Amino acid sequence: MSPEEFKDAEDWLEAELKDEMDQDYEIEMEDAVLSMKIREIYRKSHGRSIPRPQYFRDLLRLQSELIKLQDWVVHNKEKVVVIFEGRDSAGKGGVIKRITQRLNPRVVRTVALPAPSDREKTQWYFQRYVPHLPAGGEIVLFDRSWYNRAGVERVMGFAEEEQVQDFFHDVPEFERMLVRSGIRLVKYWFSITDEEQQMRFLIRIHDPLKQWKLSPMDLQSRVRWEDYTKAKEEMLARTNIAEAPWYIVPGNDKKRARLNCMDHLLSLFPYTDVPHEEVALPERVYNSDYERSILPPELYVPSKY
Repeated sequence: MSPEEFKDAEDWLEAELKDEMDQDYEIEMEDAVLSMKIREIYRKSHGRSIPRPQYFRDLLRLQSELIKLQDWVVHNKEKVVVIFEGRDSAGKGGVIKRITQRLNPRVVRTVALPAPSDREKTQWYFQRYVPHLPAGGEIVLFDRSWYNRAGVERVMGFAEEEQVQDFFHDVPEFERMLVRSGIRLVKYWFSITDEEQQMRFLIRIHDPLKQWKLSPMDLQSRVRWEDYTKAKEEMLARTNIAEAPWYIVPGNDKKRARLNCMDHLLSLFPYTDVPHEEVALPERVYNSDYERSILPPELYVPSKY
């Protein structure tokens, strides 16, 4: 490679790295259209979080380790399920987004099921979750899971108490079956305070970019905070089994919650570097008689920016 080619490659790499950082900043743009009043209150109540440069360094380091974990899962045909539960606005989606950001979507996928259809309501309760379980070499992240029955369904009256008790009776054995089948099952509960949830809901109300996150069910969860607390405590007590224990992530500080969860998740697996074939870019074939055709301009996306 000539000095000129090396300089061009170096400039290209620097531009690519800057583009990657721009993606991170875009994801982090939490206060995009946030009213100044709410922003002031939020900052006063939270104080200083992790400095942005340190947060990004730690985030990128953990994401590089997640790539190694992904490669190990594929190489060893491991099957991994990670469940993310917690109150509305607790930060589940944020950590899932950072976990999957640099991973292969063919290996790592997120499952966030809608409310059950009329047909699904007549099925065995766990049936609609089973098709989403991983095969060998796959990681599945459940953004809410079968634990809906012990939480929102119970509190909002969508499940009868007999159904809830049947769930508590069945779920430990269901999860033991998953573990016996070779699935590595991890369960996280994201915990935030009453005041923190109230602040995050206010942010969603005042930010047009986030209003879609706020459903009528979310608003009802504010009214029934204590009912959700009681349901959560019983759920954790009755489903915390040795084969699949619960791990609680304190979530008031979003950045620390993300980093702590990612770091803990990595600590649960005995992953190691796996062998990779050396990748070499093949030479492009040039045909002297080939002439690239000129495409009509109307096929191109307009260059407005």
